[in-house]
Amino acid sequence: MLRSLLIFLHLAGVIVWVGGMFFVHFCLRPAALRVLEPPQRLPLWAATLGRFLPITAVAVLVILLSGFILLLETGFRQAPVGWHVMMTLGVVMSGIFVYVYGVLYPRLRRHSAAGAWPDAAAALGAIRVMVTTNLLLSLCIGIAAIFFR
Repeated sequence: MLRSLLIFLHLAGVIVWVGGMFFVHFCLRPAALRVLEPPQRLPLWAATLGRFLPITAVAVLVILLSGFILLLETGFRQAPVGWHVMMTLGVVMSGIFVYVYGVLYPRLRRHSAAGAWPDAAAALGAIRVMVTTNLLLSLCIGIAAIFFR
């Protein structure tokens, strides 16, 4: 029962985090670029990320904690290679998330509030690169989880 709960929590966290990144990158970003000018678009991003990032922080913690418990429960030596790849890339993704939340997002928020649109756009561009990286890493994790069990 505990194992099933941990797997559920792990997957729910992944859905929130990766699903949110996918939505932001492939749906919200193109729509905002098409209909909003920087003075409207950049504050929208700051506000959107202000709601998304704290929720995602909880999801990241849940993913890491549940994954680590499941790995410990099985044993590091007995765990499939895919699990080790998943944990390693998950830690890398988490580090990228911490950088986005702790460094890039405050920069976006600060420049957006000051109306410094080029600087805010640069911060948002850096966030986009990090999100793209994390989406690619999440794809690698999915491949490892499925093909290396």
